[in-house]
Amino acid sequence: MQALIPRAVIVTRPTDYELLLARYGTRAQARFALKDRGQSLDFVDQNHRKIEDAIASVVRGVPSAWRRVRLTRSQLDRFVFEPSDIVLAVGQDGLVANVAKYLTGQPVIGFNPDRGLYEGVLVRNDPADTTKIIEALMSGAISIEERTMVQVTLDDRQMLLALNEIFIGHRSHQSARYRIRVEQQEERQSSSGVIVSTGTGSTGWARSINSQRRSSLALPAAADAVLSLFVREAFPGTGFQATLTEAALHAKDTALITSEMDDSGVIFGDGIEDDSIAFTWGASATISVAAHRLRLVVSASTAILERAA
Repeated sequence: MQALIPRAVIVTRPTDYELLLARYGTRAQARFALKDRGQSLDFVDQNHRKIEDAIASVVRGVPSAWRRVRLTRSQLDRFVFEPSDIVLAVGQDGLVANVAKYLTGQPVIGFNPDRGLYEGVLVRNDPADTTKIIEALMSGAISIEERTMVQVTLDDRQMLLALNEIFIGHRSHQSARYRIRVEQQEERQSSSGVIVSTGTGSTGWARSINSQRRSSLALPAAADAVLSLFVREAFPGTGFQATLTEAALHAKDTALITSEMDDSGVIFGDGIEDDSIAFTWGASATISVAAHRLRLVVSASTAILERAA
């Protein structure tokens, strides 16, 4: 049987310039709206061009014989990935998190279009090196970093995966009410919600919480099969407790949260509120280390890239 031709899946997200055009209809209208607010279109226009140049460079770097498809972030939930796909994420770090939950082991190569704009923790590679990196990946000459993900499973079998963290709480600024159990400790709580973070997410939201409360809970590394659970602003009022406010969840540990919220209870991952699960009164959510891991292609060494050239 003839081997299937490899497929490159190029994932992007709309630039600020494209979002402005979608809002105002034309470039002239967008420029006028920004000028009326004392701002300039030039900055977003320049960034747009840098990102488009990076995408074009990545597309050119894909072997000509390969199949290829380009997706935006909003199309991910409707796309069927093949087991042999190579995912090329071009943009900011969050784009890798957006695509991670839809994968089942496909390697991801993150490309940074502008190191002056994006930190590049997950998008470490230069678009100009696309061909060399793909060749190194296919020959096994490049390392792959496996990163832990967090999984939420509801009692109705709905499931959500996230690379950075999941949030459980009220969709507005009202208090979230629920019961939480970790190991043998259980409490009824009213809080600003619960965050469960991976090691990848420990550089963001979890780090902020951990630092602000001067917690002694050690945050895990990206590859560690450990999650950090934080309850935000637990209120010790009548009928509510506030002592179970943080915990480490190891590979076989789980946390169980049962909602006491109305239709405004919600669960979402990696800050994507549009892709959420309703968490209404009586529903239960089990949080654990996910079986799936993100397989992130790390930057190739200069020696490897030179050999591939």
